[in-house]
Amino acid sequence: MRVAQLANFVGPTSGGMKTAVDRIGRGYVEAGAARMLVVPGPRDLRTTTPAGDVVQVRAPEVGGGYRLIVEPWRVAELLEDFAPTSIEVSDKSTLIPVARWARRRGVPTVLFSHERLDAMLSLRTGLRLETGRASGLGAAPVEVFNRVLVRSFDRVVVTSAYALHELAELARRAGTLVHRIPLGVDLHTFRPHDVVRPGEGEPLRLVHVGRLSREKSPHLAVATAVRLHRDGVPVRLDVYGTGPHAHELRDLARGAPVTFHGHVASRGELARRIAAADVALSVCPGETFGLAVLEALACGTPVVTAGHGGARELVDATCGAWGGPDPAWLAAAVLDLASRPRGPVRAAARRRAEGFCWSRTVEEMVDLHRELAGAPVA
Repeated sequence: MRVAQLANFVGPTSGGMKTAVDRIGRGYVEAGAARMLVVPGPRDLRTTTPAGDVVQVRAPEVGGGYRLIVEPWRVAELLEDFAPTSIEVSDKSTLIPVARWARRRGVPTVLFSHERLDAMLSLRTGLRLETGRASGLGAAPVEVFNRVLVRSFDRVVVTSAYALHELAELARRAGTLVHRIPLGVDLHTFRPHDVVRPGEGEPLRLVHVGRLSREKSPHLAVATAVRLHRDGVPVRLDVYGTGPHAHELRDLARGAPVTFHGHVASRGELARRIAAADVALSVCPGETFGLAVLEALACGTPVVTAGHGGARELVDATCGAWGGPDPAWLAAAVLDLASRPRGPVRAAARRRAEGFCWSRTVEEMVDLHRELAGAPVA
């Protein structure tokens, strides 16, 4: 089995998708597959690693730190040399021609659909474009593009029921199988830590981890902390992450106890800081999965999330709370969660995360690629 993974992600500070691609890719190699990862970068570069070759393709920056491969034929040349038995694409923008190239050569393809196009555009533009609630001129092009996507690939992988909803009916009409495979969490790195808890009257400690770009809704997390502060609740929010809207967020938080720490390179250190919080805010209503939610739960930190989206599926009433995408509603959810007995809710958070292990994710992805390659499935 020879698996080529094609991914357009931001770079070393990328969050969930980079983590997922790396972890699943290592799983392919551990299962005995040859693996090649193709990513965009500032220059052409090939690196051999224990997890296979990583090939960086020169690609322009298109804003906010993102790079896109705009010469898909160069990727096709790499694939000619690698001769994959299947190709996994984690990109909906510029790599569709590679799927067409693969179909002409009889190489099966998988689209790893890690975002909902309708939700992402809704968050960036403010228009209501989500499936089933769409209105205006923007909705039809989204559906047309998704129809092209499901017809271009042999299989589609989604990570949540929320992500499935966008593509399920279009895929059924196209005869394309869709697999729902949840992601996992590193339960060793992200784990509870012994920390000194605040005493009576000490501020409620909130944490937000994620890329500071509009489609991740960090503004909503900061606005929730600001609302609590203005309502007289002793609170402190620590924000971890970088992105193009950091200056906007600092302006939004002015006068409130919000600290921006930037990117924390050590995942172990990040886990310790998450574990020290009383409540994690992961409130993006368009998130298709929410690895940040799982990482907080694994640290024993309960989570407030949006009542809509894939992240909501990871949180139940024992370990979290949720509300509409509005600072007032989310602030009320924070207070509800903070009022519960600390020990039971933190233990429930860890138990919830333990239901999402990377080994199951990898096993299902390996079986899918084995099936496409015509190899026996374990």
